[in-house]
Amino acid sequence: MTLHPEIARFFAGLPTPPEGPLDPAAMRAEEESHVAPPDERLPLHAVDDMIAKTTAGEVPVRIYTPAEADEYGLIVYFHGGAFFLGSLETHDHVARSLADETGLKVVSVGYRRAPEAAFPAGLDDCYAVVRWAAAQGGALAWDGTTLAVAGDSSGGTFVAAVAAMAHDDGFDRITHQILYCPSLDLDFDVDRYPSLRENAVGYGVETAALKPFNAFYLDSGADPADPLVSPVKRPDLSGLPPALVVTAEHDPMRDEGELYGRRLREAGVEATVSRYAGAGHGFVQHFAWLPEYGRVFAQTRDFLGRR
Repeated sequence: MTLHPEIARFFAGLPTPPEGPLDPAAMRAEEESHVAPPDERLPLHAVDDMIAKTTAGEVPVRIYTPAEADEYGLIVYFHGGAFFLGSLETHDHVARSLADETGLKVVSVGYRRAPEAAFPAGLDDCYAVVRWAAAQGGALAWDGTTLAVAGDSSGGTFVAAVAAMAHDDGFDRITHQILYCPSLDLDFDVDRYPSLRENAVGYGVETAALKPFNAFYLDSGADPADPLVSPVKRPDLSGLPPALVVTAEHDPMRDEGELYGRRLREAGVEATVSRYAGAGHGFVQHFAWLPEYGRVFAQTRDFLGRR
C-alpha cells in the first residue's frame, strides 16, 4: 500500500531541514511550539504533574487518571524523540489517548535526554520510575495487577531495555510491554534490514537521518552492540513480559521491530506483531487522529485485557 494520502500531504508541506549540525535546543523549541493548548486537549478525570523520588534521583512525571475509581491498572509510558527530543508536553496527547482508551492510569516519564545527560541516565530514569510506581501502591491507587510499560520510537527502545533489566533483577511486576514503531537496533548499516532500503527516502523519517539523529545518544556512551542500547541483540529473550509490537509499513525501522516480535515468540514469549499499512514512522504520535491509525489505542486496550 502506498503512503496514506493525508500523511503524504503533510510530508510534502514540510520545510527543507536546515543544513549543518543538528541543534537540540532549536529542534526542541520547534517541537514544543506545535503542542495544543491545555483547553484543546482530550479531557480526563485528572492530569497531575509531580516529581517521582526514585533510586535514579528526582524524575518529573505526569499522571493521567481517566475516570474516578477506587483502583487502577498502570501504564508507565516513555515518549520518543531519538533520545534527545520529545517531552511530557509533546507526547501529552499520546498519554491521554492511552488512558482514555484503556481505562488505566498512565504515568508518563520526563526522563533525562542526550546530549546533556549521558547514557544510561534516561534509561535509568525510566526503569527507576517503573520500580517507583510499583512501590507506590495506594498512593497511585494501583490495583496490584496490570503494570505495563509502553513507548514509541526511542521510547520503545527503553520499553524493551527496561523489560530486560527488570527480568535480570528478578523484578517480576511488569505484566506487558507495548512498543510503537520501536528503534531496537542502533547499528544503522543499511544492509541489516530490507526496510532500511525499501523505506530509505520519502516517508518522513529517512534512513540517512537515523545515524545523525541518534548521534547525541551514541556519542554519550551508548554502544550499539549493548543489548540495553539495541535490545534486539539480547541473546536470550525468554522470560520477558508479553509484547505488543506495532510497526509501520513505510518505516525504515519496521523490520527490527518485527524481528524482535519473532524472536520473542521463538523464546516462548507471547508476542503480537501488528503492521499498519500505509503508515510511516511516528504515526502513533502524529497521525492517530486518522481513524485507521487511531485504532492502535483500541488494539492496546484489547492486548492489555487478554490477561
